[in-house]
Amino acid sequence: MADTQNADPVYVTDALITEDIDAYLMSHQHKTMLRFITCGSVDDGKSTLIGRLLYDSKMIFEDQLSALESDSRRLGTQGQEIDFALLVDGLAAEREQGITIDVAYRFFNTERRKFIVADCPGHEQYTRNMVTGASTADLAVILIDARKGVLAQTRRHSYLVHLLGIRHLVLAVNKMDLVGYSQEVFDTIVADYARFARTIGIEHFTALPISGFKGDNITALSPNTPWYKGPALVEHLENVEVDTSADRTGPLRMPVQWVNRPNLDFRGFAGLIASGSVRPGDAVRVLPSGKTSTVARIVTLDGDLDEAVAGQSITLTLNDEIDCSRGDVIAAADAPPEAADQFEAALVWLDDEALHVGRSYWLKLGSQTVSATIQQPKYEINVSTLEHLAAKTLDLNAIGVAEVTTDKPLLFEPYARSRTLGGFILIDKLTNRTVGAGMINFSLRRAQNVHWQALDVSRDQHAALKNQKPAVLWFTGLSGAGKSTIANLVEKKLHRMNRHTFLLDGDNVRHGLNKDLGFTEADRIENIRRVGEVAKLMADAGLIVLTAFISPFRAEREMVRAMLPESEFVEVFIDTPLAEAEARDVKGLYKKARSGQLKNFTGIDSPYEAPDNPEIRIDTTAMSPEAAASLIVDKLLGDA
Repeated sequence: MADTQNADPVYVTDALITEDIDAYLMSHQHKTMLRFITCGSVDDGKSTLIGRLLYDSKMIFEDQLSALESDSRRLGTQGQEIDFALLVDGLAAEREQGITIDVAYRFFNTERRKFIVADCPGHEQYTRNMVTGASTADLAVILIDARKGVLAQTRRHSYLVHLLGIRHLVLAVNKMDLVGYSQEVFDTIVADYARFARTIGIEHFTALPISGFKGDNITALSPNTPWYKGPALVEHLENVEVDTSADRTGPLRMPVQWVNRPNLDFRGFAGLIASGSVRPGDAVRVLPSGKTSTVARIVTLDGDLDEAVAGQSITLTLNDEIDCSRGDVIAAADAPPEAADQFEAALVWLDDEALHVGRSYWLKLGSQTVSATIQQPKYEINVSTLEHLAAKTLDLNAIGVAEVTTDKPLLFEPYARSRTLGGFILIDKLTNRTVGAGMINFSLRRAQNVHWQALDVSRDQHAALKNQKPAVLWFTGLSGAGKSTIANLVEKKLHRMNRHTFLLDGDNVRHGLNKDLGFTEADRIENIRRVGEVAKLMADAGLIVLTAFISPFRAEREMVRAMLPESEFVEVFIDTPLAEAEARDVKGLYKKARSGQLKNFTGIDSPYEAPDNPEIRIDTTAMSPEAAASLIVDKLLGDA
C-alpha cells in the first residue's frame, strides 16, 4: 500500500465539480445531431435494433435495465434473453401484440455524435405514423428480415422515404443469425432491393448485415460475418455527412412564427430560418405584402448575432415600421419565393375517411394556414409496381398526385428544394384531424397567368345603389322539408318590399349550371361549391340571394360561409323529421330510394349533417310555410 501519511489532502470543491460539468456540457454542445428513422415491414426488428443501440451506448439506467429484465421474462419474445424491443414499445397494446403502433422517439449519444431516432410502425394501417416520423429525419434505416427478403411494406416505406426527401439510406438486413450469417442470402437481398430502388430514383444506399438481437455489426464488426468489410452501423451513423450547405447557400427564407412585442420600444419577428443566411444591414422583403426594409438586429436569448444561418431560431428587427405578422415570410429582397394559389402536389392520405374531392380543408404550410380544395387525383401510385392507377379519391395510406387550389396565394418552394416551404398538412375543418400530408411539386401555369382585375365599382357601391345590405339566405334540410316552398314565399315578400333578390333552387341549377353532376358525395360537394361561388358573385352585385339546397354536409356549408363577409351568410335550417319529410314525398323520391331505384339519397343511404348553430331554425311541424317566411323576413331585415 502506498504511503499516504505525508501526502497533501485532495479536496473536491464545488469549483472542480462545476468545471467537470461545464467540460461535459461543452463536449456535447459541439456534437452534431443526426435524426434518423427505422422503418420496414412488420417484425423486421426495428424496435429491437433501437433497444440494442440504447443498451450498447449505455443510455439506460440501472433501474431501467432491471425493469427490462423483468419485463422480458413476463412479456418478451426472446425466452430468457433480454428483449430489447421493450425499451421502445411503450404502449400496452404494443407490448401485448409485440408490434409497434405509434412513433417512438428516443435520444442517445456516442463520443462523436448525438442522435434522435424514431421507431416507425411496420403495419400498413400505421403508414401515417411512419410519415410523421420521416418528416424531420436526415437518414432512414430500412430493415429487412433476412428470412423474408424485400416485401411490399419495404417498398412502400422506401418510396415514402424517397418522396419525403431523405437521401441517406441504410439497408439493414437483420436477423442474419437466423440464416447462418449467409453471404449469399445477404447479396441476393441487396441485389433485389437495388433493382427496386433504381426504379424509384434511389441511386445510393449503404447495405449492412446485422443482428439487432445478437448485436452483430451494430457497434463493432462481428466475427460471424468475416466476408463483410464495411462499417458497423454506429460507425456509419457517426460519420455520415448530413449536407446542410444547400439550405445555407440558398436565398433567405424565414417564415414568421410570432411577432415579439414585449414593450413599446421593441418589435421583432421570430422564426426558424428555413434557408439562407442573414446579417444586419441585409435588404429583405416581407411577403405577401412585398414591402421591403433592412435588418437592424438579429436577436437571441444569448445576445445579438452578427450572422444567422439556416436551422437557427432567431428574432429579426427591421429598420422600417412595416406590416409583418404570423404566416408572412421574410425573404431576401432580390430573390423572393413564389406565390401561387394552384399547385400540383404529391399527397399521402392519412385518414380513415377518404379524401372528399372538392371539399374545403385547412392547409397548413409552415406558419401559413389557408383554405384549400383538392381536385380529383390525376393518379394513385401502386408502390409495389409503381403503376399510375386511375383514382376518384384517395383512401387511407394511399399515395397520389392531385391539383390543389387555395383561397389565397401561398408562399412556397418546391418540396425538392425546401421541406419547410414545400411540405404541408391537410386538416379537416370540422374535426381538426390531420387527414393528409403533401409535397408541392410546382405551381400551375394558370395560377401565374390569371390575375385579379381591379374594378372601379365596389360591392359596397352596388349595394348602396339598391339601398340594401347583401345577404345569402342558405336554406338547408332534407328533401321534402319545404325549403323551396318557404324560400319562394320569402322572395315574394321581399320583392313586394322592393328588395332586389334572386332565388337559386337545387333542382333548377341542375338543369343548367350543374347538369354535368350526379349525386355521388364528390358531385354533391362540387354542386355546393359552384352554387356558393355564384351566390358570392350575386352578393357582390348587392343582391339578397336565396338558395334552396339539401346541402347535406356541414363542411360545404361552412365553405360557402367562409366565402362571404361576416354576417352576410344566414343559414336557415328547415328542420323537418325524416318520417314527416318521407310522408310528404311530393316527388316520389323516398319511395324510389327505399326500393333501391335511387342511390345516394339523403336520409336513406346518404347522411344529412344537421347544422349545429344555424342563424334561423324553422320547425315545419309547428309552423306553417307562410308564418315561417314572415319570421325569416323579419329577422333578415331586423339585422339589416
